Amino acid sequence: MLGEVHDSAEQHHLRLERLRQAFAEGWRPAIAMEQFDREQQEDIERARRERPKDVQYLLDLAAPRDTKGGNWNWRFYRPFVALALEYDVPLVAVNLSRADAGKVVKNGYSAIFDADTLMSLGLNEPIAPDWESAQEREIEVGHCHQLPPSILPAMARAQFARDAVMAAAVKANAGLGLVLLAGDGHVRRDIGVPRWLSQPLRSRVFSVGYLEKGNTSSAEAFDAVVITAAASRSDPCLKLGKAATGP
Repeated sequence: MLGEVHDSAEQHHLRLERLRQAFAEGWRPAIAMEQFDREQQEDIERARRERPKDVQYLLDLAAPRDTKGGNWNWRFYRPFVALALEYDVPLVAVNLSRADAGKVVKNGYSAIFDADTLMSLGLNEPIAPDWESAQEREIEVGHCHQLPPSILPAMARAQFARDAVMAAAVKANAGLGLVLLAGDGHVRRDIGVPRWLSQPLRSRVFSVGYLEKGNTSSAEAFDAVVITAAASRSDPCLKLGKAATGP
């Protein structure tokens, strides 16, 4: 499981080079990507049937509709799609869509999952208090302490749903060998996708956090870390503050 800070060009480059080396050495894992919503798996397969080596065609069909050209910078992720097509390995859509996550925040898991799915994902069981409080704390910090405390449990619930859905995709493809490309929060062993796996499968996971200098407090949550310079960006907390005080 390879984490990332989503807008770090250096981290994407380092991950890609490491994966290229692994493929050159003969590894052929499925490539699972947070950047594709689970509903887009059929579009991925259709694109590969119709134009097996055409990266742009796949992105045109399968990139999430609400993030195309928006939240995901496909310039960073296109090379990973190209790698999957070059070596003809499975490309797996693992994310919960923004729309579904919003429904979970507002109305709970049953808004999008039936009882059998809740059980298969493990979402029918109560979350351990330490796990829940740690997830809420990460959400609070990630939103610059500008969220009302009352919304944190609901937002944590959406994060649990995302991680559980990703874990289900990991389980389904574990026999092939798999690399998960996702944000650092998702690949943390303490609160992320690994926590949703059975102990035997969890023992096979190797989680790498890609962290930036000055923001390495979560380093112990990974099996290994790669530390890069911080990407040049405007202060996200200032932007969030403006949004919070806007119309």
